[in-house]
Amino acid sequence: MILKGLAGMYLLYAVVMIWAHPQFIYPFADAPFSNPQFESVQLAETHAHLQVHDGADDAPAVLYFMGNGGALAYFQPNLAVHADADRSLVALEYPGGGGIPGTPSEVLLKAQALEVYDYLAEHHDGSIVVHGYSLGTGLALYVASEREVDAVILDAPYARMCNLMTAASWLPACYLPSVQRWNSLEFVYRIDAPVLILHGTADTLIPLKEGTRLAQAMERAQVAVTFAEIPGATHHNLAMQSMYSVRINEFLEGLTTNAQ
Repeated sequence: MILKGLAGMYLLYAVVMIWAHPQFIYPFADAPFSNPQFESVQLAETHAHLQVHDGADDAPAVLYFMGNGGALAYFQPNLAVHADADRSLVALEYPGGGGIPGTPSEVLLKAQALEVYDYLAEHHDGSIVVHGYSLGTGLALYVASEREVDAVILDAPYARMCNLMTAASWLPACYLPSVQRWNSLEFVYRIDAPVLILHGTADTLIPLKEGTRLAQAMERAQVAVTFAEIPGATHHNLAMQSMYSVRINEFLEGLTTNAQ
């Protein structure tokens, strides 16, 4: 009887967590994005909201996907790495955050990501780089697997987010119905562009081993991947580290050199 009671409680817990898990994946805030260097754009098909910065025509254009904490307004140090280098930049604001209407989901965000890429490709004739942070690394890899990109930058990536959910919840999240799995490993074999992974050694939210696992999968798939550990960086201060912008700029300068 005791075992049946515990099993019933565990099943009820699983049902509740399946229903509630999007609230943990998308803990967004209402802070609006404000930066005079950017222009707001809304796309028609998926109602994607963008922030657009025009840079030099001969520099790579960057498609940026933020993490799942807060709103795009919190990621201005990440955006500044590209804006300060005079790169054109298009950043997706997620529905449910920053005052953007809508309910976020894996399906919706992936659809928006592709529409944003198509918008950027229509307005920029040169190289396109996809850059994702945390949750956004899954979107960057998805776009790189579905569209032609010249480089991929991943900050604090995960191999499969559902594995992190399993560790936090004691539930087999990767195998439960209706769970948004965010499985980046499934895109690895469709990536043709060079990849830079940046991961803080002190990251406890998405541990370094997640980035290492993803990099190893890329190596097996013969993807040209560079894995850069940022000493002492946590999940939240990665972009504030001096080596962060150095490694990104070196990577993209190499891309420009190879294209000449």
